[in-house]
Amino acid sequence: MEKIFRFLVFGLAAVLLLDGPVLAAGSVVIKGSTTVLPVAQAAAEAYMKRNPGVNISLSGGGSGDGVKALIDRSTDIANSSRDLKPEEIRLARSRGVNPVAHRVAIDAIVPIVHLTNPVKDLSVEQLSLIYQGKITNWKEVGWNDKKIVVISRDTSSGTYETWEQKVLHRAKVTPRAQLQASNGAIVQAVSKNRYALGYIGIGYLNRSVKAVRVNGVQASAETALSGKYPIARPLFMFTDGQPKGHAAGFIKFLLGSDGQRMVKKEGFVPLK
Repeated sequence: MEKIFRFLVFGLAAVLLLDGPVLAAGSVVIKGSTTVLPVAQAAAEAYMKRNPGVNISLSGGGSGDGVKALIDRSTDIANSSRDLKPEEIRLARSRGVNPVAHRVAIDAIVPIVHLTNPVKDLSVEQLSLIYQGKITNWKEVGWNDKKIVVISRDTSSGTYETWEQKVLHRAKVTPRAQLQASNGAIVQAVSKNRYALGYIGIGYLNRSVKAVRVNGVQASAETALSGKYPIARPLFMFTDGQPKGHAAGFIKFLLGSDGQRMVKKEGFVPLK
């Protein structure tokens, strides 16, 4: 179910300065990726504290939903954990929408298992075969004789599309996979099933699950930025043309030093 976060801030006594002038009251609608959601949420709260009277409406649902909302002109900013597809660009332009990409962070997609699972490392090839349904038992990758419970994002997710590209190499995920609508749902599912395997954006990693190395490389800010970690990708916000008003102010804030510190605090990788 789509999570909706609404933040209203009124009557603040003081305004903290950001990089640029404080703008008049207004509203901004942001929709899309659940991966980008924690970053957008933290930045929205900070931006509204600095701009009394501004209302930022923020909702998840997936990258595809955000892009669709941008094309439908029902959002000011579309969060996406992937770039736009050629057919989305064509559809947008046919409706007079000119999508402009704003890269806001870097993410590493991390395979996760239950805390009691002793498996520490899987290759991209092993992950590909597991998600295609060609490896089905943990004993094939170094554990005991138990079926692997494959947990995946649904196909509207930008995280799924990156996984499909970088791990599955465009092959189809096994029909036995349990599909989840968000990163948080995958964390919850894996934490409750000893034999589960899932994947999430690094910002959602917590102590209820265990991260698995990929090709011997631990996911981190350093390995994602250097390109050493094999399943990394940029995170975007899209606007119709160059943003204006508080949409522009919000993106400028997120790309500034304070905003990028929030990216790091939320567990993702800042651009610098």
